[in-house]
Amino acid sequence: MRRRHVLAWVAACLAVPRAAAQARPRRVHVLFGGPPNDSEPMRGALLKGLQALGWSVGRDLLLESHYAQGREDLLAASLARADAEVIVAVGPAAAAAMKKTGTSTPVVFVVVFDPIGLGLAKSLARPGGSFTGFSTAVPETFYAKQLSLLKEAAPRLTRFAVLLNPRNPMHALSRDRRLKGASEQGLETVEVQASAREELEPAFREAVRHGVGAMFVGGDPLTTSNGELIAELALRHRLPTMFLFSKNVAAGGLMSYGADTLDLSRRAAGYVDRILKGARPADLPIEQPTKFDLVINLKTAKALGLAIPQSLLVRADRVIE
Repeated sequence: MRRRHVLAWVAACLAVPRAAAQARPRRVHVLFGGPPNDSEPMRGALLKGLQALGWSVGRDLLLESHYAQGREDLLAASLARADAEVIVAVGPAAAAAMKKTGTSTPVVFVVVFDPIGLGLAKSLARPGGSFTGFSTAVPETFYAKQLSLLKEAAPRLTRFAVLLNPRNPMHALSRDRRLKGASEQGLETVEVQASAREELEPAFREAVRHGVGAMFVGGDPLTTSNGELIAELALRHRLPTMFLFSKNVAAGGLMSYGADTLDLSRRAAGYVDRILKGARPADLPIEQPTKFDLVINLKTAKALGLAIPQSLLVRADRVIE
């Protein structure tokens, strides 16, 4: 009897640290490419998604946010050494920086245009490594669709400028597809660059010198956090603008066509939940958006002297007047 009591006591003692370990909050780090104010809506969507799945932040989940703002490599290296169980990387620069660290920590990326082209995974169906997540487009058809919509709004368009950030790896990787999409629409492309706020105005002036009739603005923390300035520059230079994100249209841009990034963030919470419960990123397929939103700013159209055809307006998911 005495021996049985001793064994029971030993088993109970061994169970205590195991139970304590299970009770510790799970730790998730989020690496944003943009500044806090610009990133807060996506953080909020991720948080709501996790709460809807039963996670209580501060009690059984610790969610730590980091804002790179051009320091992706430095912060990624730090996160690779941290004690995170899952890392969420928002944007291609953040995801690429995490990939370069060689981390084995599961990474769920969000808002990456072409994750295969960026080298984050082997395939959409079976990523095959520690990275999985949510892309913002179907690259093979996306640019042509965006440009066809822009041409409907500005039917006389023959030459347009593409505003690129040379620090965004996706902008360079997408160049061939972008040029192919323009060619399919019978459009000539002029490329201009800006990697900081003070470079935006010179980029617009360069575009105008090339005689462009519109501006295509690539998705990037620089362009989303400076939406009002870009809208002002576009109006000043009389350039209709096509964006990836509706936030830029709310800031005064002409139109956007792209996936709902807040919805992607909420869906990313599902992958974080599954990984914390034992799923492997290698077995979670990379998901592409199935719904794209078209948003048009009629006030901006009128200021530019554009008459948006009714056939385009009726297809818009949202019209800002």
